[in-house]
Amino acid sequence: MNKYIDLIQQTFDFPTKEFNVENNELHFNGVNLMEIIKTYGTPLKLTYLPKISENIQNAKTFFGNAIEKHNYKGKYTYCYCTKSSHFSFVLNEALKNDIHIETSSTFDIPLVRNLYAQGLITKDTFIVCNGFKRQLYKQYITELLNDGFVNCVPILDNLGEIDYYLEHVKVPFQVGIRIAADEEPKFGFYTSRLGVRYNDIISLYEEKIKNNPNVSLKMLHFFLNSGIKDTAYYWSELTRFIQKYVDLKKVAPSLDTMDIGGGWPIKTNVFFDYDYQYMAEQIVKNIKWMCAKNHTDEPNIFTEFGSYTVGESGAVLYSILDEKLQNDKELWYMIDGSFITQLPDSWGLNQKYIMLAVNNWDEEYHNISLGGLTCDSMDYYNSEAHQYNIYLPKIEEGRKQYIGFFHTGAYQESLGGYGGIQHCLIPAPKHVIIDRETNGSIKHWLFAAEQTSDSMMKVLGYEK
Repeated sequence: MNKYIDLIQQTFDFPTKEFNVENNELHFNGVNLMEIIKTYGTPLKLTYLPKISENIQNAKTFFGNAIEKHNYKGKYTYCYCTKSSHFSFVLNEALKNDIHIETSSTFDIPLVRNLYAQGLITKDTFIVCNGFKRQLYKQYITELLNDGFVNCVPILDNLGEIDYYLEHVKVPFQVGIRIAADEEPKFGFYTSRLGVRYNDIISLYEEKIKNNPNVSLKMLHFFLNSGIKDTAYYWSELTRFIQKYVDLKKVAPSLDTMDIGGGWPIKTNVFFDYDYQYMAEQIVKNIKWMCAKNHTDEPNIFTEFGSYTVGESGAVLYSILDEKLQNDKELWYMIDGSFITQLPDSWGLNQKYIMLAVNNWDEEYHNISLGGLTCDSMDYYNSEAHQYNIYLPKIEEGRKQYIGFFHTGAYQESLGGYGGIQHCLIPAPKHVIIDRETNGSIKHWLFAAEQTSDSMMKVLGYEK
């Protein structure tokens, strides 16, 4: 008999640091998932908090090693990109690691205020304010600056944005400028819609910042949608960005920081082989080399890692409700949830996640497709990152099958409309938080119960 565990061990280098099997049941970071399922049921989302701190500390180590190896003079600062997950338990865990924050839109600022009120950040914490800003966002940023948040740094996304701050900010403040990078050749547009054109950056500084005693230029900001990858495209765009930094530094002595944005990938398949240490070293090496070539002081380096911070902490667990043979060869396992509403990246971006059986690893397996609960024909998952098939243990009468999707902790709740109305009124699943005591023992608790019909009726206006 071909067992499921044999398939996984033959396909992957298994077990891994994160996944192992004991008594035919899957463990995730040492957590027995069947115990979680028996306690809370399915469908459920879970967040394993220690993974957040682990990844932050890893990134700090990678860049710290690179800075030491190359005798780099600038400092490294880790910012968390809040849009990846705004949940309080994520910020609470991340901020244990001496990090800073990057914001994206208006209501990030009340979140910043709340963190400050709790004592989780100070007025010296860097608040890097990105995005194309409506007036209320600019107003909130201005209020932070006037209230003494000295390291709140609005990143100028267009030529006119600074005019609001010059008029309303009453204290000395710092700004950054985002560069409009060129997109990948396969992208729908040549240049990013976000940021200021390369040719306009120096004139923006000289016309609106240079001779104004209230404002200074702190940071030049860079981001590629494709992420930080070892490709000719990435290194070409990074080199172009560094060159603009050294050119701008010649006329803007207060400029001392280079923000290279986010984009470190996470493991979305078991074949993951990204070399984080190598990439950190190459980034630092390139910046150092170009600065030396241009007789420029080496800048401080900021990153804004969002998915990398929180993505690998998340998982979604489902049970198989039934199987349906729709023709001679198409066998469906129907899950007790929906991909469209609960893992929207798998639907909208064809994103693949690590998918594994939670139990029955010693049973025979076969090729299946996974179907969600909505009436939409696109609510399915039928291929892995490494192959065009899905294999799971065969279902026998009286034997329940559970499955898990892993490293789903970034973006899925916000994109899925958490707490609101979702396709076919599929409820948001329960959410469980998992942590460890100081002695290493596991603790877990329910953060949110499954969404109720009453909450949906209220949103839809049916409540009297």
